[in-house]
Amino acid sequence: MSLSERKTIDLEQGWDFMHKGITKLKNILEGLPEPQFSPEDYMMLYTTIYNMCTQKPPNDYSQPLYDKYKEAFEEYIVSTVYKELHGKMRDAIISLIDQEREGEQIDRALLKNVLDIFVEIGMGKMDQYENDFEADMLKDTSAYYSRKASNWILEDSCPDYMLKAEECLRREKDRVAHYLHSSSEPKLLEKVQNELLSVYASQLLEKEHSGCHALLRDDKCEDLSRMFRLFSKIPRGLDPVSSIFKQHVTTEGMALVKHAEDAASNKKADKKDIVGAQEQVFVRKVIELHDKYLAYVNSCFQNHTLFHKALKEAFEVFCNKGVAGNSSAELLATFCDNILKKGGSEKLSDEAIEETLEKVVKLLAYISDKDLFAEFYRKKLARRLLFDKSANDDHERSILTKLKQQCGGQFTSKMEGMVTDLTLAKENQTSFEEYLNNTPNTDPGIDLTVTVLTTGFWPSYKSFDLSLPAEMVKCVEVFKEFYSTKTKHRKLTWIYSLGTCNISGKFDPKTVELVVTTYQASALLLFNSSDRLSYSEIMTQLNLLDEDVIRLLHSLSCAKYKILNKEPNTKTITPTDYFEFNAKFTDKMRRIKIPLPPVDEKKKVIEDVDKDRRYAIDASIVRIMKSRKVLGYQQLVMECVEQLGRMFKPDVKAIKKRIEDLISRDYLERDKENPNMFKYLA
Repeated sequence: MSLSERKTIDLEQGWDFMHKGITKLKNILEGLPEPQFSPEDYMMLYTTIYNMCTQKPPNDYSQPLYDKYKEAFEEYIVSTVYKELHGKMRDAIISLIDQEREGEQIDRALLKNVLDIFVEIGMGKMDQYENDFEADMLKDTSAYYSRKASNWILEDSCPDYMLKAEECLRREKDRVAHYLHSSSEPKLLEKVQNELLSVYASQLLEKEHSGCHALLRDDKCEDLSRMFRLFSKIPRGLDPVSSIFKQHVTTEGMALVKHAEDAASNKKADKKDIVGAQEQVFVRKVIELHDKYLAYVNSCFQNHTLFHKALKEAFEVFCNKGVAGNSSAELLATFCDNILKKGGSEKLSDEAIEETLEKVVKLLAYISDKDLFAEFYRKKLARRLLFDKSANDDHERSILTKLKQQCGGQFTSKMEGMVTDLTLAKENQTSFEEYLNNTPNTDPGIDLTVTVLTTGFWPSYKSFDLSLPAEMVKCVEVFKEFYSTKTKHRKLTWIYSLGTCNISGKFDPKTVELVVTTYQASALLLFNSSDRLSYSEIMTQLNLLDEDVIRLLHSLSCAKYKILNKEPNTKTITPTDYFEFNAKFTDKMRRIKIPLPPVDEKKKVIEDVDKDRRYAIDASIVRIMKSRKVLGYQQLVMECVEQLGRMFKPDVKAIKKRIEDLISRDYLERDKENPNMFKYLA
């Protein structure tokens, strides 16, 4: 038959003939009863395929035949060859992987080639790889590391165990890089992490001599970093680590509190300052503790929020404990005072002062009674400013900026007002001196400095109508005249308790300059016209209360400098005592300062803060109720606590008391049907 007369073979007809040949070949390969191919069979198959591939379009079936033959070949490989061999391949590969885990050398290239068969068989899908190899490999991995972990947890310390765990994870990653499919990595590591870490997390972290507590105690930063890296990989793995961290920091902080308490108790007999050196050491130690564990959070624990939270909660526990009857708020304010005042116990460079102030403000974040700190700080700031005790104005402004950033503008508004006030007061003093120079007949005969302050900014001070000596009366009158030229709308209230005087004491041995308070000066000047005065005469002439007279007379007759002689010669002041000028007094110094006995201002500060808190609670309740109109008791208390929490932790009983007070003043009313519901009265 010539080529031109060749009959066209369609695809289905030709493939049907070919498929019979393929079936015959499969039977022969599998040893089934089937006669061998004859030369005629070969020739017929060859000719048919050749003709189908060389027919003119559209009857050229070379590509469709290739695709169908490929499908048939793949189907045979998968159903017969792969099915027979994949189990043996899988087991051999897993065995080799375990051998490598035990340190033996294996042919990684061979393993890679064999594993590629699982992937290639899937023809773009991972089903064969995942189902026929990976699932069993992962199961074997779990079993392998379960056996290892059960031995290591008994034999090794926590650091050694973690080193092994980290190395195992590194090696498993390496296996993925060299012969396992990349999709296996997360599943493989999860199995290793589960067996080595999740299963034994509690035992590992709580190992008596080498667990997390011991690592923190012994400052094992490298091991703690490794612990963080490992446990951050497992679900909620960092929860127990952060919990132990919190316990450890709390324990160390409470130990500082106890040590400070014990030291303060031992020093009580010395009758030092109200807040003594031991309390100062306590604050310094707390700062050092915070520095240490904040560094741990930032480095070992990679700045993780869970550890910041743990650090905060730990410090909140012991930073709100008092020491020797002094609240943390007072201790912190006193610590700042010692840094900022001239001659304070904290001798630091400017840079160190700034750094320390920054740390103090960070500690303040943990103290619940921030309003109490503010009041103590304001009292001490007032003394520094009024008595020229502040070492550096820049540092004073710097800490106010830091406090403002931490606690808000309302927190520092009064303190900032005080600093501004003092600047204005200095300008006012300059104007007063110009007034004296330019106005005839105004010279009071005494050098006079007056500091005019704004009442709202400064702490409240007792104001008494002290009967001033004639020399001082003239000073007051002259300044009043000057001030009336500046403003007609402001009233001056003189706070003599804060005044100081330099007077010249003409004693028989020599003249000594005495630096005293206005009260003390007024009392001493009485002896210019009287040689001997009784307690009651001094009290009457000065127009002071008993407690103030006792303090000033004690400072002049019973303390270090006995400017007055007292009858009887005892260490206490009584209303029956008499006093005389001690003409024989002398001292090696030509200028001495005679202090008044210190007054414990703590009670007054706490009273002022309690009063301010009542106002704050009232305002908060009214704000909430004005917005909500009707609210239940529990919800009102909860919102009130939340609103005020930035400044202080309000007592629930105090809130209840303020609610009752607001009801009595017709701001609120109880619901008639439900007494636990409140309505706002506009």
